[in-house]
Amino acid sequence: MIELHTSSPLSPDTQPAARRPQRFAPYPVSARWMALVLALWCTLGLNQAWWRKLSALASEQSLSNWEMVLTALVLTSATYLWFMLLSWPKLRRIGWSITLITAASAQYFMLNYGIVMDSSMVRNTLQTNTSEGLALMTSGLLLHVLLYAGLPIAVLHAGIQLKPTQWRKDVWRSALLVTASLAMMIGGGLLLYKPMAPLVRNHTEIRYLINPLASIVSFSSVTLKPLFKRELTFQHISGDAKLGSTYQAGGFAATSTSTSTHSQANKPPLLILIVGETTRADHFGLNGYPRNTTPEMEARHVINWRNVQSCGTNTLASVPCMFSHLGKQDFESRKFEYENLLDVLHAAGLNVDWLDNQAGCKGVCNRISHAQTDQVASPSAIHRWCKDSECLDQLMVELLDDRLHTVTSDGNNQGTVLVLHQMGSHGPAYYRRSSAPSKHFQPECTTHVTSDCSRSQLVNVYDNSMVETDLFVARTIDWLKNQQDKYDTGLIYLSDHGESLGENGLYLHGLPYVIAPDAQKHVPWVMWPGSLLARTQVNEACVRQNTDQALTHDNFYHTVMGLLDVHSSSYNSALDVLQSCRTPNANLQAHDQSAGHRKPSSTS
Repeated sequence: MIELHTSSPLSPDTQPAARRPQRFAPYPVSARWMALVLALWCTLGLNQAWWRKLSALASEQSLSNWEMVLTALVLTSATYLWFMLLSWPKLRRIGWSITLITAASAQYFMLNYGIVMDSSMVRNTLQTNTSEGLALMTSGLLLHVLLYAGLPIAVLHAGIQLKPTQWRKDVWRSALLVTASLAMMIGGGLLLYKPMAPLVRNHTEIRYLINPLASIVSFSSVTLKPLFKRELTFQHISGDAKLGSTYQAGGFAATSTSTSTHSQANKPPLLILIVGETTRADHFGLNGYPRNTTPEMEARHVINWRNVQSCGTNTLASVPCMFSHLGKQDFESRKFEYENLLDVLHAAGLNVDWLDNQAGCKGVCNRISHAQTDQVASPSAIHRWCKDSECLDQLMVELLDDRLHTVTSDGNNQGTVLVLHQMGSHGPAYYRRSSAPSKHFQPECTTHVTSDCSRSQLVNVYDNSMVETDLFVARTIDWLKNQQDKYDTGLIYLSDHGESLGENGLYLHGLPYVIAPDAQKHVPWVMWPGSLLARTQVNEACVRQNTDQALTHDNFYHTVMGLLDVHSSSYNSALDVLQSCRTPNANLQAHDQSAGHRKPSSTS
């Protein structure tokens, strides 16, 4: 008898793997609907700075409930079009993830530092060096990105399954949604024009708060636009540059009593130009700030111009502009690239050197001798002045002997210009910008997240960095004094831009110039005349009587040219701050008569 055995049903653990039910099955979603979900996430979660700004402006232009809803729909439609542009099968997950991370990062800085994502801010970001970048990588930033980008990215990669694209069925459906989004964006924009136009006109920064579209548009403008733009032709302006009569035997060496330091004939000039960093004029003790943040410069009787405006609100915009002969307006609309002040001085026959303690010279020093501070300093000097890949500016003072020897070693000693580019008061890690002796004001903010500090702590730490700059400039002046037996010496300090310290919720710098507060544009300009004023027959008393005149970075190029007695067709005497006080000049006699020949202050 044959025994028949009936098989019992297999237990779940013994079922073939192919038939085993999955414990977790990602939810299937089409790419077009996932793009819509992400666009909504951006509108509601990643546009907090935008909504906060609209709320703050409600007293000026209040939007009704339906207008707010329509605004949200327009933002969602515009963002949806971007996500759909990235919805190609092999691109979408990566493209969407990068967009979310960028948006979350941008929102963090918008909320905590009051920045806007315009083209200049994108250029700043691309130009930031490793040290400056690491200073911005805080735990708050990482947590913000994890929450607002990490969560949707986790869902995107693990929580859902994007359906395979079926071109015949999906193309027309996607096209329908894209068309509807375009219609909503255009139609909604037209309906919102009347209530929104006044806000955008009076507060142009609003457009740069739209996230992530502002970052995308600005980044595209910076990176893609140059590819389709013709490269500007380079123009030489130094062909006719030459040294004036003060360099010739029997030239007019100053013999007047306009300064307490007298010049000897044919002594070569030695001028130091200090490019200050992030120094706002209203925190400058010499300008009447209640705290004396500049006692050392005051003790050395510097000349201080109080009413000076910068060319830009960031280093990349300001430094090339201030060294240009064109001036702000013509520089920004130029159709050619030109040589700059340093090229002209070098072509005339002077030794020129750039020593950098920051993130580079922004192209200004490309054709002259230049060096990065930490790359030419000795190990002992780096140990003394540097920490965590950043060095205090005082390190540059220790390198002056070497830099002077380097540029004069070829035997050319007609004159020398040394340019020192500061780290200065660069934020947000202000506490790293001052040495212990300069930390006069306590308690100070000791974090990179300036918005986490009280107003008083933030002002304290910034002012301490100003005290450090004061000490650095004073030590440089003292070094110049030790060179006076061989050189006619002088120094100019001029900051590239200012800084916001929490006023109206703004921090750092880099806002578009037209909307930037005065704190980011009003900068200090200081001169220690040494014996260079006397060398070119400038009456110091006259200069000191005109320190309240309105100046800009436009005056810098021409003032340096005049001070060094370098002749060129690019020089404009009308923009030379010292020209009206230089003899022989009718204006000088008028100043002398009105001043009653007042005895000038000592410059030593």
